[in-house]
Formats: sequence, C-alpha cells, structure tokens
Amino acid sequence: MRQRHKPWADDFLRDNQQLVVPNPGQHKSNWQAAFKNDHPVHIEIGTGKGQFITGMAKQKPDINFIGIELAKSIIVSAAQEVKNAGVENVLLLNEDASDLREFFSANEADVIYLNFSDPWPKNRHEKRRLTYHAFLEQYKEILTNAGEIVLKTDNRGLFEYSLVSLSKFGMTLEEVTIDLHDLNDPLNVMTEYEVKFSAKGQPIYRCKARFV
Repeated sequence: MRQRHKPWADDFLRDNQQLVVPNPGQHKSNWQAAFKNDHPVHIEIGTGKGQFITGMAKQKPDINFIGIELAKSIIVSAAQEVKNAGVENVLLLNEDASDLREFFSANEADVIYLNFSDPWPKNRHEKRRLTYHAFLEQYKEILTNAGEIVLKTDNRGLFEYSLVSLSKFGMTLEEVTIDLHDLNDPLNVMTEYEVKFSAKGQPIYRCKARFV
C-alpha cells in the first residue's frame, strides 16, 4: 500500500528522539537503561501506526515495548499515537528489522510479536517471510530461554507455512487459533489491519510458540 509522503517527518523524528530512538545499536545489551527500569522487553516487528503497541503498553505497564517500523511516513503516525496515549513504556525504531541482532543482544527480549507481516506468497520470496528459518535463528538468539513468538495474520497461506516452519525448527506450539475473534479473548489487542480485515468477516489466525 502506497504511503502518503509527510514532508514534516524528518523534523518530527529529530524533535522526538526520546520516543523514536536514533542509532538504536548504541542501546544493545542495555535497553533497560533506555527505559530507566528493569522490566522485560517485548518487540513488535512492523508496528504500523501504533494501535497495537499502544494498546499493549496500556494493558501491561510493567512491560517495556519496542516497535520497529521501516517506513518513515508510518513511524511518525505510530509516535503520535503513543504520545497521544501518554504511555511511557514504549520506544520506537525507524529501522530495517532484517537482523535484530544489530540492536539486541542474546537473551535480551521476552516476546516477539509478528503482526500481519507481508506474506510474500511467491515461492522465490520464501526467505523474506519473517518465519523463515533464518529469521527464527536470530529470534532464538535474542529471546530468553522462555521467550515466545506471537504471530497474528489474516493470510492462511502464511499461517500454515509458519506452523510448519516453527515446528521444523523444533519450537513448541502453545496455541494455534484459526478464528481468533471467535474466542472473544478479552486480552487481545487489535492492530489497524486486524480491525479492517475482521470487519469484512475474514478470520484472524494466531499462534504462540516457544523454543525448546
């Protein structure tokens, strides 16, 4: 989806470095210092306009949330969402998440959220899927021993691929849900895409998995 250019984005990012972290690699191994507490760290890859991470931050004030979004025109919307909500346990990275080890050390995160990631449906693009084994290897490195991956998507093909990929990697599937909203989970925080797709009657798939 084409994003509208925001000529003020650079100025906004420069004026809000307390929220959208410049040079995040400098905080590697020490994100608790950036948050000024020792709470667990949860990471969302592809944070979009910030609805999910803001909702989670409200729900879990004792968790530090880090949202990663490459598109500058989108990360500024997420930052505005976080600022308007007044939550203080969120930091955002305007970065490419192709290798999280650039920003996080071993055992530094407790949960990674993969929300409505690009399904890359063509076989030749398999390596770009965020549940491809090369990505799982880096997730395993930065997550704690009890760390968890939570995947939500409307794309059945990506969901089925991910279940196989996670299982082949030796992960334990703790939840496999083929119609999340049928569960009426009171703790589920919806993303922008989730609101859009569920309104059209599309099922939302979710799985939770841990490394053995």
